[in-house]
Amino acid sequence: MHGRLLSWLIDDAYPVWATAGFDTVHRAFHERLMPGADFGAEARRARVQTRQVYAYSRAAELGWRGDARTLVEAGLGFFTRHYLRPDGLFHTLVAPDGQVRDERAVLYDQAFALLALASAQQLLGPAPQLQTQGETLRTRIMEHLHRQGGGFDSGIPERTPLLSNPHMHLFEAALAWCKVCADPAWRALADEICGLALRHFIDPRSGALAEVFDDNWRMLPESTPGQAIEPGHQFEWAWLFLCQDPSPGSATRKAAERLFDIGENHGVKGGIAINALNADLRVKDPAARLWPQTERLKAAAKLGALTGDERYWSSALGAAQGLWRFLDHGERGLWYDKIDREGKFVVEPAPASSFYHIICAIAEFGAALEQAP
Repeated sequence: MHGRLLSWLIDDAYPVWATAGFDTVHRAFHERLMPGADFGAEARRARVQTRQVYAYSRAAELGWRGDARTLVEAGLGFFTRHYLRPDGLFHTLVAPDGQVRDERAVLYDQAFALLALASAQQLLGPAPQLQTQGETLRTRIMEHLHRQGGGFDSGIPERTPLLSNPHMHLFEAALAWCKVCADPAWRALADEICGLALRHFIDPRSGALAEVFDDNWRMLPESTPGQAIEPGHQFEWAWLFLCQDPSPGSATRKAAERLFDIGENHGVKGGIAINALNADLRVKDPAARLWPQTERLKAAAKLGALTGDERYWSSALGAAQGLWRFLDHGERGLWYDKIDREGKFVVEPAPASSFYHIICAIAEFGAALEQAP
């Protein structure tokens, strides 16, 4: 199954998104693709530009022989020229010509900017300029968004409610920086977010991780917009906890195994990871997005490699098969992003934002198979 996924990625997806998915006039990435449609005039989110930098930073490592360097350098150039705010954080949305369309700075986007700057060095090699940009952005995040007592505001100007999701991606970015930079501040950032998650994001009664919190990191009621137990995030946090410290008996290992079990036992229906559960772990939203399939695959494969337990490998195979259903699209290199409540794929343009998830899952699956006992 890994071979099929990797072949699709190298032979179909990378070439299509490197050509049709790249704006050669403005030297930036398109938001989405559909045959016969022109999305060149659409405004572009910061998170898409940075995720596509990540995607092509990993291309050579995964076996694609196209010109990833040019795409990464162009994407980083467009992003740093047009999204940077006077305070050192990044805007959330700009037009194709670089005109700002949304001046807000949200923590989620800052996290992906850090991830792009770290991952680019896997392709471009050690780069003092990228190291400096990463350290500067980390400093600005600490100055403008860090909360007294730990954790981060959600953005500027909307600082609350507090959200676990952008912390998850900041955690991911900090771990990526630990691989390319010896600065201990990156490990300190990862440790802070990991500790915050273990103390506050996870309900001690159920072991499930929630989404929305008040000023004191108390979980807000289920009636709060955005509050849910998302199977995809149970898997994604499980994978990150295992990246932080997979040692048997560690707090992160225990939390990861519990989060995985919640996602697998309550959030997978008909072989597909669904969108959301209620606090009591009953189904809240039976529809499904592509990205939770990738996070299920990452977590299952990593647990399989760590433990050798057949149940995790069985889950990994099931997740890979579930992911393939979304990728088995009628158009080369594209994907379905949603299954509706009736179990049917939604026919719509393929969003570029999903590519980051797909690539990380295929890479993690391959690495786990190599490490398997």
